[in-house]
Amino acid sequence: MFVLKVDQRAESVEKKIQVLENDLRKFREQMSKMREGPGKNAVKAKALRILKQKKMYEQQLENLRGQSFNMEQANYANQALKDTHTTVVAMRDGMNQMKKEFKKINIDDIEDVQDELADMMEQANEVQETLGRTYNTPEIDEDELNAELEALGDEIALDDDASYLDDVLKAPEAPSNKPEAETNKNKDGIPVDEFGLPQIH
Repeated sequence: MFVLKVDQRAESVEKKIQVLENDLRKFREQMSKMREGPGKNAVKAKALRILKQKKMYEQQLENLRGQSFNMEQANYANQALKDTHTTVVAMRDGMNQMKKEFKKINIDDIEDVQDELADMMEQANEVQETLGRTYNTPEIDEDELNAELEALGDEIALDDDASYLDDVLKAPEAPSNKPEAETNKNKDGIPVDEFGLPQIH
């Protein structure tokens, strides 16, 4: 609030300085066109008076800006302290809440739960081992198993043997031409048809 008022005063003083600068510019232009004499000296006196006012306002403006800056810094520091206080209060409340929750926890109970859980896991493993146990399984000689495995390998080798196909490939080929029908002949050696008559070519 105070900073706003100071800033408004500073703006007002700055506007006055701008007006005085415009007046000084006009007086300088007027003096540049006048000859030396009483008239020019009168304009020069007015210009000096305005220049003094301008210097006074500039000093006032600088003071106001300094005050505004200092108040802003104070407000910033005050707000930082408030934020710090709020943070500390929140941390304290959180710590108190954690203390209440820790009071509800018993370390011995946690250890008991861990021990019970370990026992239950061990019992579960024993149950699984028991369920997977086999009964009345005959003892098998490992040498017999190896011998049976080798015999099985020989049978597989015989099944894969294709040498018997060589005899099939060596067999004589079947005739590709159609055999001619046997010609019937009479007692004189003359070809006859199926009715016994001489064939006519």
